[in-house]
Amino acid sequence: MSHDAREIAFNILLDINQNGAFSNIAINRHIKSGLNPQDENLIRELVYGVLENKLYIDHMISKVSKIKLKKIHPSIFEILRMGVYQIVFMDKIPDRAAVNECVNIVKKYGHKGTVGFVNGVLRNASRNKEEIIVVDEKNKLDYISIKYSHPKWMVKRWIEEFGEDFTEKLCQANNHKAEINIRVNTIKTTKDILKKTLMSRDYVVRDGLYAKDCLIIDNPYRITDLEEFKLGHFIIQDESSMLVGQIMNPREESLVLDVCSAPGGKSTHIGQIMNNKGSIISRDIYDHKIKLINDNAQRLGINIIKTEVFDGLKKDDSLYNKLDYCLVDAPCSGLGLIRRKPEIKWNRKEEDIKDLSILQYKILENVKDYIKKDGILIYSTCTIEKDENINIVNKFLKENDNFRLISIDNLVENKDEIPTFKKGYLQLFPHIHNTDGFFIAKMIKER
Repeated sequence: MSHDAREIAFNILLDINQNGAFSNIAINRHIKSGLNPQDENLIRELVYGVLENKLYIDHMISKVSKIKLKKIHPSIFEILRMGVYQIVFMDKIPDRAAVNECVNIVKKYGHKGTVGFVNGVLRNASRNKEEIIVVDEKNKLDYISIKYSHPKWMVKRWIEEFGEDFTEKLCQANNHKAEINIRVNTIKTTKDILKKTLMSRDYVVRDGLYAKDCLIIDNPYRITDLEEFKLGHFIIQDESSMLVGQIMNPREESLVLDVCSAPGGKSTHIGQIMNNKGSIISRDIYDHKIKLINDNAQRLGINIIKTEVFDGLKKDDSLYNKLDYCLVDAPCSGLGLIRRKPEIKWNRKEEDIKDLSILQYKILENVKDYIKKDGILIYSTCTIEKDENINIVNKFLKENDNFRLISIDNLVENKDEIPTFKKGYLQLFPHIHNTDGFFIAKMIKER
């Protein structure tokens, strides 16, 4: 494992924590194509490990640093976090190597006075490892927040909503690496054919639990370099997200609107289920996101999608009473995606949830008149917050008595684990369903 790999990880962490970059985008930006798999794995391990355990690592650093955390320079802080992560969490890396490599980075990016400081803190951490990993369990809120590195406001909110035991398991699951799921494009291939092809190339592949077109890849290294990906035989998409199209279950020759469509995973799946027959209007508010939808649709061979730059809060009278199906995959807090984007924990604030719930409701109210009688409205989010999910749906149904929830009982595999199917909605959790945290509700317009 090279010194370069640690330096790249350091620069990625700075990019995320100083510039607000998303982890996946920052990693792709900094990782060079010629990097060997071992170094690439180390970079990902360090970046995600530090992001997932940041609060816990800071707690450990505070026990062995003579300087208060808020006075440590941000660059030096990231180096310390990387060092402590290696010392505490990475058994295969000798402590001495972790310390030396971090000191080398400080020599390049810090100044002379910081070399001794970093060396001292990390050696202290190594000597007192058993002591620094302990978190006081007297106060359960503080314990869960520190031990599983989630902001206190978030943990408090979830304890009030779900209870302490549920919240602890949820936070623990949020720190586990999410599996890579792919959606088989049945327009171009079959699940069996793609599965056999991937297995013949030494990928470990199994079926998803809930989504019919889902395959889970246990060793997905460079899977998007495959010819099958370029030919559009599959797309990377979480199983929970695949359930949106599956639960919509649109008929061929339908007119569908996907209000907040980018990057197009759900739109292309809807087109796939419709056997590429009918019409899908896929909208987003940004040009560059529209390009993502078009690129995915083209690669997958779905040609019934018409993309438009359009704000979901604006009225479109041309669609009045026209739609067979409408999908509002609403902008949300994203708190169901923490396994994939751990920086969400640190970027979100509690007031965001209130602001987003207002926006979500406005979009629903805006599109309701587009749907014809007996048409279907799907509302979905990638969060676990009731204020963004079932509370929004219940408020909408109360204000619009011509809509009602419709059973989705026959549309999902292994539905015993999700008790609300017959009621017309589902809420998935990472620690229960091994998917992203996700919400889907299906409503019909009766008049």
